[in-house]
Amino acid sequence: MAQKEQSNLHLYNSLSRKKELFEPINPPFVGLYVCGPTVYGDPHLGHARAAITFDVVYRYLKYLGYKVRYVRNITDVGHLENEEAEQGEDKIAKKARLEEIEPMEVVQTYTIRYHEGMTALNCIRPSIEPTASGHIIEQIELIEKILDNGLAYEVNGSVYFDLEKYRESNDYGTLSGKVLEDLQSGSRDTEGMDEKKSPHDFALWKKATPEHIMRWRSPWSVGFPGWHLECTTMSTKYLGEKFDIHGGGLDLQFPHHEAEIAQCRGAHGHDPVNYWMHNNMVTIDGAKMSKSAGNFINLEQLFNGEHEKLEKAYDPMVVRFLMLQSHYRSKIDFSNEALAAAEKGYHRLMNSMDLLNKMEPPKNGTDGKIDQEILDACKRCHSSMDDDFNTALALAALFDLSSKVNALHNGQIDKSEISLTAFTTLSKTMNEFVYQVMGLKAAQSSDSGRTDELVQLLIEIRAEAREKKDFATSDKIRDDLLEIGIRLKDDKSGNTTYEIDAS
Repeated sequence: MAQKEQSNLHLYNSLSRKKELFEPINPPFVGLYVCGPTVYGDPHLGHARAAITFDVVYRYLKYLGYKVRYVRNITDVGHLENEEAEQGEDKIAKKARLEEIEPMEVVQTYTIRYHEGMTALNCIRPSIEPTASGHIIEQIELIEKILDNGLAYEVNGSVYFDLEKYRESNDYGTLSGKVLEDLQSGSRDTEGMDEKKSPHDFALWKKATPEHIMRWRSPWSVGFPGWHLECTTMSTKYLGEKFDIHGGGLDLQFPHHEAEIAQCRGAHGHDPVNYWMHNNMVTIDGAKMSKSAGNFINLEQLFNGEHEKLEKAYDPMVVRFLMLQSHYRSKIDFSNEALAAAEKGYHRLMNSMDLLNKMEPPKNGTDGKIDQEILDACKRCHSSMDDDFNTALALAALFDLSSKVNALHNGQIDKSEISLTAFTTLSKTMNEFVYQVMGLKAAQSSDSGRTDELVQLLIEIRAEAREKKDFATSDKIRDDLLEIGIRLKDDKSGNTTYEIDAS
């Protein structure tokens, strides 16, 4: 696709804390790196939020005509249980020990499950999906650069980033707003404290203890890389020492992304990224999602309804739609009420798409009475996405267009009131934004198929009742279906269709 002219995309840069005009380093090429999952458990709503957020970013950049290289890593080593203190057991190694299998079996199993979950949510696979364990040599080389620049030190086989030395000529904490001195008293790091020059120095390489089964040879010891190192290594390998956008969850701002900036400056002498983007967190019924609170819901449970917090199963597209209803920098609260409302809204929009794509376009020579309303709503789809990927406002504009489609279908708006040009723009905009940009598609769940079969059966029963002049039964079927949001439509030839009514 040729790059669209006069793109006015602005995005919120977490580093500057303001919206900035997006200007790629080397247009039309764009480099996008996103922190991916640590694959030791089933994918959950937090994973889905980040994946959908940056899937939309990827989709819209491509829609604008940019040639995007999208890199998202898989963390399969180095992520310890207490990530801030850099202590405890490797999360994947612990899972392997508990299940009595090899660590790479854990990685393989949960990487597959992650991909299955993201595919169900219609997230496009990244251009490149590198693993930490596949880039040990590159991580060692990066450590050597930082050591050569005097910003790291080795002690007892481990290598630490020297933050005090770094801060002599660099700021640390600009991205997150954290001040190290304020964190000093709250540090709980006890492992390796006698080795570190400062409690806030973070590990670039850790010497493996005898029980640590994930280990590699290095110039300093048999050990494993620090968690922060992998993203710096892989992002710069595949996107260059300076690239356009780095994304991830808000919880990664500190210490992970702050450490990434320090490592890149320490190795290459400059910031790695022009724009930092962070999606906000997910809550369940107003509370932070956690296993101890009993409100931790993974995607499989959400899709099959097998969780005590869920009243029913929800199609993956309903989950995606719910996330699109909020701006990516806003918190999202999942509840049965929110999911039910999203389900109605999703079906209403998709029903309009079905009606639109079956609709005969108007003939030339119409008066175009509602053309301006149509064109204004189409423009708002673009301007909303140009305003920091505001999917919530873009959906509102799509629903304005959806109401016009429904009115045209119902005869509330005569086709003479819309010109062929406006109808073509309406159809093009809705199809591009619903499917291509928002990434929505028809529901694939068995429930959706069963609903259609049941409604068609009831339509047949109602038709038989009408033939027998049993209008009481006919009206009851129509009215009962309407109560659950299914509106029957009888045309002049006696055929009956239905649509989901979420109004």
